[in-house]
Order: sequence, then structure tokens, then C-alpha cells
Amino acid sequence: MLFAWIVPAAIWFLVHFMTEACSKGNAPARKLPRGAAEICDKGNMTADTAPHVQPGTSVTLSCQLKALRYAEQCRIAIFFNSSELISNYGSSVSTKFLVHTHGKHMFTCKIVCEYKKKLICGIDIESGSPPDEPRNVSCIQHGTDSHPTCTWEKGRLTYINTTYVIQLSNGTDVFCVSEESLNKKFGSLALSKLNFDSTYTVVVAASNELGSAFSQPLVFMLIDIVKPHPPNFLVEFENSSATNCTFFWHDKAQAQHCRLRYRPLARHTWSTVESLNSEKCSLYGLEPHTAYEFQVSCKIHPERGLWSNWRTYRTWTPEAAPTGLLDVWYRQQDVGSQQQNISLFWKALSDSEARGRILRYTVTFEALGQRGPPAGEAHLTTQTSYARVTPRVGYKITVTAENSRGRSPPAAIVTELGAQDLPPPQKVSAVAMGNGSIFVSWKPPARPTASISGYVVEWADSRRTTRLEPQPAWVKLPASDLSTVIAEHIKDNVCYQISVFALYRDRAGQAASVRGYSRAEAPSAGPQMCTTPRANGVLVSWEAIPAHQQRGCITGYRIYLQKKDGEAAPDVYAVSNVTAERSMYIAPLRPGEHYALWMTASTAAGEGPWGNRELVRLESAGDWMTVVLTCSFFIFSACVCSVPPARKALRLLLSALVPQWQSKAIPDPANATWVKNYLSMKAELSLPSSLFLHSAGSFEEPKPTEVEETFVKADPPALRDKLLFGSVGSRGNGQWPPESGSGQEEPEYKALPSTTDGEVYEQQLPDLYKRIVEEVMEHTQTVSEYIANPVTDRAAPYLPLVTGTTEDHPELECDPLSVFPTTFLTPLLPYEGNLTLDTVKINCGSFTR
Repeated sequence: MLFAWIVPAAIWFLVHFMTEACSKGNAPARKLPRGAAEICDKGNMTADTAPHVQPGTSVTLSCQLKALRYAEQCRIAIFFNSSELISNYGSSVSTKFLVHTHGKHMFTCKIVCEYKKKLICGIDIESGSPPDEPRNVSCIQHGTDSHPTCTWEKGRLTYINTTYVIQLSNGTDVFCVSEESLNKKFGSLALSKLNFDSTYTVVVAASNELGSAFSQPLVFMLIDIVKPHPPNFLVEFENSSATNCTFFWHDKAQAQHCRLRYRPLARHTWSTVESLNSEKCSLYGLEPHTAYEFQVSCKIHPERGLWSNWRTYRTWTPEAAPTGLLDVWYRQQDVGSQQQNISLFWKALSDSEARGRILRYTVTFEALGQRGPPAGEAHLTTQTSYARVTPRVGYKITVTAENSRGRSPPAAIVTELGAQDLPPPQKVSAVAMGNGSIFVSWKPPARPTASISGYVVEWADSRRTTRLEPQPAWVKLPASDLSTVIAEHIKDNVCYQISVFALYRDRAGQAASVRGYSRAEAPSAGPQMCTTPRANGVLVSWEAIPAHQQRGCITGYRIYLQKKDGEAAPDVYAVSNVTAERSMYIAPLRPGEHYALWMTASTAAGEGPWGNRELVRLESAGDWMTVVLTCSFFIFSACVCSVPPARKALRLLLSALVPQWQSKAIPDPANATWVKNYLSMKAELSLPSSLFLHSAGSFEEPKPTEVEETFVKADPPALRDKLLFGSVGSRGNGQWPPESGSGQEEPEYKALPSTTDGEVYEQQLPDLYKRIVEEVMEHTQTVSEYIANPVTDRAAPYLPLVTGTTEDHPELECDPLSVFPTTFLTPLLPYEGNLTLDTVKINCGSFTR
């Protein structure tokens, strides 16, 4: 009980003593005045409180004018800022004001005369709080040669001027150092250099017009507040081991106690070594080829004083031989009957397993089943994959990783033939987990032929192509695991092909595959399809949707078929086997009906939009029958016309069936009226022979009349019939000219006859010749009325001339066969000769026999 009274009494005595001492040294310690007044020339203004009050204080304000005369209409008023509080007609006024907020309040006294104001006097009242007790007082000296600095927390804001004083005592003397309030939250003050052997007491005093406060005394010696500078150090590793190292450091302050901590940069936890009394330290068991951070801190006395800041040093530990075993996987594909392609893949070792930078990998092939010791073939590569074409035999393949210090243990696989005899796992399933992960489960193989040493789950993007197939992702699991969650390289809205293999003593058996996804959405596009009409249905084939538009695994297709009228709902054909050939035959359909078809694709999230739309119509049986009959008729007609007896019999049959006007003979142009008119006109217009012909004894060839040779474009022979006229000079029987030899074609242009061809023509006047030609053209229109297929579009104004001799064929008659198309007529051949219009007949020899 006595001790409980002595300690507080000693602290009060110390504080009181230091306060009185600092008061003698002009420290701020005085009584606050009661009331405040401002005396001005024209009047006084007073307040019943001190100029500094706390919020919630009621202040009485008064204003008294001096003996001055003002007009009776003027009044005296008190204002707070610009707001009038009270006014009165007279020489004085008084009011009460309640202070609510912190800060300065300005009150003024004014004379108000109508619209004019005149200042008399004023007074300021500041509202604030007394200071809080300074807390967390600490003093520190950085190094042994600097000055100590004390800091503290001021507490809440006072809103008025507050002074902070450090009262420092060494037991006999008291020193007071004041600091103005520069920082509102924290105080700081530097002291003079202290004696290393003395004990000091520090008290922080805070005071303002509303009160004072003192901190708890801080008692210390200089050794307690000195914080030495961090030491410099060096790390050296042993050549024989990458896991051992030695630290060396040096401290100028001759620190007797240090501590060390270290950690790999990839970790957050530290390993600490305390109580280091020498400037040397050895560490063991570090990780090779790892970035480490080392930190050292010291203090002067083992039990007293402050720790220095941490000195940091970072470095890499040396490399060591790899210890990890490579995770190797392979794919085997036959190339012909005697060779195979083996593709090897492996995962890079982790940093802790590689224990250095891997420089290369060594792949060794050892053929199995050979007599004598196996001879291995080693191959070096810097990649994590290797492919080679080898003979079709079994191999034991080993892969090792190598750095600057050595090689890793070999990882072996066996590619022995006969993997089809090793059964696959059963009931493989994949469940979407979201967030880039898929849950895969399976059952053990049925009746395995050998013991199972584990499983391999392999997955790859189903959108990959065989030409640019990426390295697969896989994971090896023990035989006891029948499920796993795959999350490596898994993306949402992507379909993956997942395969599970059973390992039979390092041999992989057959694979059981399934498709899976992490998250799916409905496809963003539909399939592009094409249709092929068949006899009673339509074959629909389609292309795969582009990979970026599938957005998951396609679970099925739907084909919609609707009649073109669109009245009935479309028929839906579902295709659930999406891995089969992308085609479907839809039957039966009605011939002659128009149908519209379109397709959609679906994932587990729903059905996507339509693809393209196709219109289909099946040909009816009547349409095909019409085509067949028409073709058969033309073929039969051509065959019949090529045989003379059959053609003659057909001509007789048709002559009996066709109308009577069809059997009329073609008129003979020699008996036409225009011919007779021509003969009579020739007799009337005949002139003396001396004008046209000379006598035999005095014959002179007259000057020939020049006739310009003109080419007339002939119409194609397939479009119209050719009408031939015989020359009376060479034919008088009225027959058609004979057919030309095979292989010849009619020239496109035909020359008009010339008067200089070598034969003697009867001379006529040019005007008479033109008149005769006009009559010929006029009567030609009359003659064409009796021809079955007249030539009505010939543009030439002259009739072609036919020359040559042809034997008479009295058995051939010009019987009309109008039922045959005009394309059966033989094309015209080039002809020459003269034409006289007295006996003109039509030759029927150009009909096809």
C-alpha cells in the first residue's frame, strides 16, 4: 500500500518541479483572465467571458457609446459577422450569444442611421479545446554520433494556438525546449547531444488559453535510444555444394549482437538465426539455383538498445544435378506395313527438380526382342518433344534432362506392339465444372490381361487439325485413382477431346474417349448445308460450324423441312450422332412439290440460330416421261430417215394421213404468168440484131456490161429451208440438184453470177433486166405459197444460179413432207452458172433421202 502512494506522489512532484522550473524560464503558465473588453474611440464593447471559450459557452455581449450626439432616428446594434443580433435606440445595447462551433467568432457594434452603418467597436471570441495528454513519447538517436530526436502524438485538434514544451532533466538540471504547433497530429523536437552515462527524464507539456496537459515521464539512458546503422555483409557459396554458404559482415558501431533472416524470393515466410555474436555465420540446406533474399540487423547491447534497420542482400544459389523424373507421354502411328512414327512429349521439370537451367534432353531408343545386349541410339534435343520414324518393333525409350551439373534420372516408357490386346477403361464420362475445369471419371478395364500400374488422362482441343496438331496435355495418375479434375489449358466455350489410357507396366493400352467442356453456350451460327434431289427424296449434307462459333460441344443437329406454302408446321429431323458423316437422306417426298429446308445445331446450353435456307423441288414422273418420249421420237425419226425403204414407206403413210392440200404438187415456175409476160414483152421489145449481135462474117464481141460481184450473207442452215432453182440451160426436168459430198459445208457468203464466166448469155438492156428481176421477186412470193416451208426472210434481191449437169431420176418425185422439221434438209453447196427465166423449174433433189 505504501508503494502505491509513493510512485504517484513522486511523479506529481517531478512534474510540478519541472513545471515550476520551466515557468521561471518563461514557459507559458499563467491564469486566464475573466472577461474581455475592447476600448475604442467612439465606444466600448465587452464580453463577460475570456476571449477563448469552449463550444457550448454562453457569452454576454455589451456595447456602450461615448458622449456623442446622434440623430434620434439612429439606433445602436450588435452584429455577428454580417448578421444583426440586436439593436436599440439609445447609447447602449446588450445581448447573449451561445457559441456552438470551433473557430473564431467576430462581433461588431455599429450605429445604424436609415440606410447607413457606422462602425463603433468590435471584439473576437475564439472557440477551442484544451490540449490532450501527449502520448507515445519516444526518443531515438540514429548512430552514435548524431543528436537524439523525440516524437509524440498530440491528440485531438484544439483549434486555438497550443504550445508544446519538452522538459528534459538529468536529475540535477532541467532544460525546457519549446516547439510551435507545426504538425497538427504529431510533434517532433531535436535535443542537444546527451551524455552516454547519464539517465534522463523527458516530459512533454502542452498548454493553451483553455488548459494544460503533460505526458507520462520517459526515463532512459543514451544506450537505450541509440539505433545503430545496419552492417554491410557478403555471402559466399562453397564450390563442392550449392546448398551451403557463409556470411561475413562488419559493423562500425562494434555491435555485439546481430540477427539474420533469409527466404527464397518466391516465398513469404522467413527463416531466422538469432544471437549472432561474431561477424561470421554458415548456413546449410539451401535450395540450388534459387533466388534468395538475406537480411541482417544488429544492436549495440544484447539486452538493451534498439535494433538497426535490415540490410538486404539478394543472390542466386549455384546449380545442382537434376533430381526430378520427367513426365513422358507418347503417340504411336503406323507408316506403312514396316515402319511406324513415334512422337514423344514430356513436361519440363519444376525449378526445385531441375535445380538449374536445363540445357538439353537426351532420348534413347532400345529395340526389344533382339538377341544380345540392346544397343541404344541416343538423340539430343532442346525441345520438350521428339518424333522419329522407326521400324515396326517394340522399343524401350528413356528421356533425361541435363544441366551444367549433371543429368536427371531416366524416365522410361515401353512402346511394345500389341496395344490393341490391352483393354481400355470403361464408362468414361466428363462433367463441366465451370471456371476452366472438367471432372473426368472412369471405371477399371474389364478383365485386364496384366496388372495396371496407373492411368493417363489426355485432352486436346477438338478444333485442332492433324497438320498443325499441338502438343497434348495429359496427367498421370496412380492405379487407385478413378477420377480427376483437369484444369490445365482449359478454356470456357471450347470442346475438348478427352482420352483415358490404362498403363500396363509402362505400356499404354487402348484409349476410351469422350468429349467434354468447362462451360458452354448455344452456337452463334447454324450449319451451312447443300441439298441434292434424288428420285423420291433429297440428300442433305452440311459443313461443320467454324470452331469459334460452336461455343461448346455440338450435341446434335436438327433439319427442318417445310412446304413452300408455309401453312403447316415444318417437319423436324434430329441428328444425334454428330461424329458420323455429316449427311442425311430424307424420303419420301412428293414429286413436283416445292420444299424449304434449313438446319440448326445445339449444345448443352441450347439450340443455335438457322444456317442457310435451301429450296428443293423433285421432278415429277410426267416431266421425265415427256423428255424421254421427245428424245426417243427424234432418235427414231433420224433412224427411219436414214433407211431408204423405211423412208419411202413412211412417206406413203404420211401422205395418206396428212390433209389433201399437203399433197398438192409444187407449181412449175416455167408455167407462171410472169414468164409468159416476159416472153411477150421480149417479142415486143426485140430490136435489130445489129444492135445486140453481129453477123457471123463480121462478128465483133460487144463491149461487156460490167456487173459488180456482191456477197449476200446466208442464214444458218439449221434455221430455215433452202430453196433451189434449176437452170433451164442444163436442166429441163424440174428436179432438185443432187446432195453434195459428205464433209463439205456451205460457204457463209455466196457470190452473185458474173457476166464473164465463159458462157454466152443472151444480151438484154440493163433497164429491161431490172424490170425482169422485179417481176421475178413479185412472182416468187406467189410460188412460195405452195411450198411447205418457204423461204420468207431471204434478203438477196437476186436468185441464185445453178450450174452443172445432173442425171434425171424419174422415180423421185417432189412430194411434200411438211411434218419433218426444216433442219432435216441438206445444207446448200456453192453453185455457179447462168439463169434464164424462160424455163425455170424447182429441183427436188436436195431433200434428204
